[in-house]
Amino acid sequence: MNRLRLWPRSLQGQVLLAIALALLVAQTISAVLLWREQNHRREVSMVSSAAFRLIGPSPDERRRRRGDSDDRLPPPFRIEHSQASLQRPGERRLPRVEHELAEVLNAQGIETAEVLVFERDPMRDGPSIEFWNRNRRKLQIVSKEPMPRLVIASIRSPAGEWTSTRVLTEGGELRVLAPLVGQTIVLYLILVGTMALILRHMARPLKALTRRVDDFAGNRTIEGQLQPDGPDDIQGLIVAHNAMEARIVAMLDEKDVMLGAIGHDLKTPLAALRVRIEAVDDDVERARMAATIEDINRSLDDILSLARVGRPSDPVEPTELSALVADVIGEFEDMGEPVELGDTDRIVLPVRATWMRRALRNLVSNAMRYGQRARITLTREGREAVLRIEDDGPGIPEHEIARMMEPFTRLEASRNSGTGGTGLGLTLARAIADQHGGTLALWNRHGADGATLGLTAVLRLPIG
Repeated sequence: MNRLRLWPRSLQGQVLLAIALALLVAQTISAVLLWREQNHRREVSMVSSAAFRLIGPSPDERRRRRGDSDDRLPPPFRIEHSQASLQRPGERRLPRVEHELAEVLNAQGIETAEVLVFERDPMRDGPSIEFWNRNRRKLQIVSKEPMPRLVIASIRSPAGEWTSTRVLTEGGELRVLAPLVGQTIVLYLILVGTMALILRHMARPLKALTRRVDDFAGNRTIEGQLQPDGPDDIQGLIVAHNAMEARIVAMLDEKDVMLGAIGHDLKTPLAALRVRIEAVDDDVERARMAATIEDINRSLDDILSLARVGRPSDPVEPTELSALVADVIGEFEDMGEPVELGDTDRIVLPVRATWMRRALRNLVSNAMRYGQRARITLTREGREAVLRIEDDGPGIPEHEIARMMEPFTRLEASRNSGTGGTGLGLTLARAIADQHGGTLALWNRHGADGATLGLTAVLRLPIG
């Protein structure tokens, strides 16, 4: 099961995501700092309100004064005296507010045995409900929250009497977070949108350069040069690529000319030698000379083919791979070779048929030369066409399999010079597979007892 890729693979996507994450982290830190500041101001306001009421004149002094100020306060805010604490089970205490309130009271010379500050649901407090019902409209104008928060501050005197007062305060979270969320959205739209336009301007020439390199590496026919575009740095990269591409093309053209000259200069004298050996009277000696000339011609063909595989001249055409395999197998059957065509699926692929025939011939020839017989199957596995060639030979030591793909490599233990070959068959087949975007792999088949039953060559080609 493929895992979901959360991190984008493109440069534009990665930069935009990095900016978005950085902005999110910055706004989160800002929100935390603002919330802490708002919470601190709210706590200071609660301490000031509670301390102002708790430090007020004594009851006797208030009775002697006219217009008792405490009596004019609404019921929730009046001082309440009791012999027991007003805190109910489950109500959350506010330790920081308690500490600050205790310091203020001590500074004013108020002796306290205990300071208690806790929150209460206003809808579970009778005086607060009564005050809210009478002043609902006024509170809705002042407060944007549906219901203020209720905090009760109580102090216990050394004599054991509790003095309490209520404080209604704003929560503050919505007032801080709502504008910050809106600010974040605006920043995202402006910053990320602007960066998306800039990165798109930068990524367009990079994508064009990537396609150009991919076409060049895939041996596709390309004409002209890529026009420099985008920022100066990217334009400089495109100019450097154009110069490198032109240099590589010139070297490849020079190589093709040199290979053509080598083929002409070597094959002409070999043909002359083939004519001259007909004058040799000894039949055995003449046969040996002819075989030697044939080996040289075959080696020269393999070398020239391997050198030209990077720049094939024939076009890529849709080809029914099963029909191509059947034709190649038919050639070997006509020569009386022990080949067997197994199950084949009908698969149409864009390939260079001439080169694919060459790769298949090399693999089948190796199987028959070193394994007495060849069995070929063609199947579809997912998005790949899989061609398997099996033989019944001694196989290849595991540590030698990778080396056998190298040019002019022969495993003398089982593949002696008498079997023929130049050591280029597997190398050429692998190069042709690479040319088509595929792979060639070798592995040994083993029986239940661990004995080697033969070698399997697997050629995989992408479909579509």
